[in-house]
Amino acid sequence: MLSGCAQAPPPTTGTATSGAAFPVTVQAGNGPVTIKARPTRIVSLSPTATEMLYAMSAGSQVTAVDDQSDFPTNAPRTKLSGFKPNAEGVAGYKPDLVLIQNDANGLLAALTRLKITVLVLPSATTLTSAYAQMTALGTATGHQQQAAQAVAAEKSKIATAVASTQGRGKGLKVYYEVDPTYYSATSKTFVGDIYRQFGMIDIADAAKGTAPDYPQLSAEFVVRSAPDLIVLADTKCCGQSAATVGKRPAFADVPAVRTGSVVAVDDDIASRWGPRAADLTAAVAAAIVHRKA
Repeated sequence: MLSGCAQAPPPTTGTATSGAAFPVTVQAGNGPVTIKARPTRIVSLSPTATEMLYAMSAGSQVTAVDDQSDFPTNAPRTKLSGFKPNAEGVAGYKPDLVLIQNDANGLLAALTRLKITVLVLPSATTLTSAYAQMTALGTATGHQQQAAQAVAAEKSKIATAVASTQGRGKGLKVYYEVDPTYYSATSKTFVGDIYRQFGMIDIADAAKGTAPDYPQLSAEFVVRSAPDLIVLADTKCCGQSAATVGKRPAFADVPAVRTGSVVAVDDDIASRWGPRAADLTAAVAAAIVHRKA
């Protein structure tokens, strides 16, 4: 989540659905992109885009995904890297559409020279921009109706999770941990927008750092901020848990630790702005509901 923090593209123009007419033009991070025909050999170098494709029943059009696209498990995972992409490696799959989160290693220019269509789909900063990105991808792949259904399902799940707390999250302070060196995320990020749905206060908003949206806090800052809820997005990468947090110096008196309100979530679910954002929202809702007074 520390890269690609730009605003996601707005909804697309066009009315593509399964079997709909092409060409269509979509607005992406690299501007308006015209897709001449329904793509059948998609290469995704974005784990979030991969999840979106399968959520809208476009999986049969996917030829290859990057090495980090581990969900769903039946996605055609390869050794392609989204962090250090190789244009020749990507082109070897003969794609008619390539999805990337960031234009690393000059990949966009290289693929454009090869006349391969590319959509840049940067990290969403709000739920609304995430929904817009899924809508754009639905149009680009000929699955606009299925994309709309996926967005509607996600919105419903998130609304249900928020409603289940009956407003008990309002005013609670939350600390979201990206890694054990105390990198966090402010309310200006996608995950921060999830906390806003509950009316929570993100303690990272009061921090200053070289990365404004993903500041590195300190243990002292977190303890002093006294968060009521701690969400750990470093369980898989770094083995963090409620137990490890509780053993940190001075953390025993932090309200979240004292009340057992430390939530360990799957790193990938916490960092991707696709359909599984509803799962993260549900986990936060459960923690609020079960929080001890």
